[in-house]
Amino acid sequence: MDMEYTSLGNSGMKISKIGLGCMSFGNSSWRPWVLDEKESRPIIESAIDHGVNFFDTANMYSKGESERLLGSVLQEYNSDFPVVATKLYHDMDTSNPNASGLSRKSLRQELKNSLSRLGMDNVDLLQIHRWDSNTPIGETLSALADIISHGLTNYIGASSMRTYQFATAQFTADSIGVQRFTSMQNHYNLVNRSEESEMIPFCRQEGVGLIPWSPLARGFLARPHRKFASSKRAKFMQSHQRFGRRLDRYKSDNGIIVNERVEELADCKDVSMAQISIAWLLHQEAVDAPIVGVRSLEHLQDAIEAVDIKLSDDDLQYLSMTSKAKDEGLF
Repeated sequence: MDMEYTSLGNSGMKISKIGLGCMSFGNSSWRPWVLDEKESRPIIESAIDHGVNFFDTANMYSKGESERLLGSVLQEYNSDFPVVATKLYHDMDTSNPNASGLSRKSLRQELKNSLSRLGMDNVDLLQIHRWDSNTPIGETLSALADIISHGLTNYIGASSMRTYQFATAQFTADSIGVQRFTSMQNHYNLVNRSEESEMIPFCRQEGVGLIPWSPLARGFLARPHRKFASSKRAKFMQSHQRFGRRLDRYKSDNGIIVNERVEELADCKDVSMAQISIAWLLHQEAVDAPIVGVRSLEHLQDAIEAVDIKLSDDDLQYLSMTSKAKDEGLF
């Protein structure tokens, strides 16, 4: 199959309709489900072979090892093909108070470190991983504008935050005459539709591209809920309070029913549950490309093939009718 491409928001940059999330690649000492380099490399290589050009990582993933691994693989390919995105914000060194956040110093320092690990002179999309309440947004935007002017990134994006915060950032960019955020990487899937109330309408109005993370709800939408409970990912989430709350919210508000309907429709169409869940996102007009994390070549193939799955209006209504679009604070 031929990969399909789309523009990122109202920019002219073309990205594959599936983005490969690289949180799963790095070092299992960081998270038990993370793959090491030997296991990760064939997946990244296969993604490129299938036309995936959009790769999303972050400095915090495996404390930089994800960036290093991704960069190592991409250096073996045509450097003009990949669209590389990384994210900055989270703490990278507990002994250094400036190794986190979105201050001018932190952004310059941590981007320099990220580029060194990636082995690149610049990235295509530099994203702020979260909102920094301790740094004025004007300082962050001014620093990002300098980074753009120095050719260290082509575009800037944001990730999960409140809509009023993102609106403040966009309008502040206008007021000080610097580049707006081109994309929003938000938490959006069939069992977390809170973004439909404010963030998604705002992004559509402002021409911001949506590249949702966790399209499979940490794996909850990739298998029957009866089997998910015994998975590595579920056990990890249940052992950590913050992730455990997220899992509880996935299952609440008819989440179990949504899971069962995804299973039923997947059986009917003879495809996987993951493919139905990803296809649902790709049918949402506001979505440019979901960021899909995979742990095997089979998972990657499922994601790529999901681009070709057509869901009827009845299918979409059947999957959506039990979901609730309300604010659950699942950042």
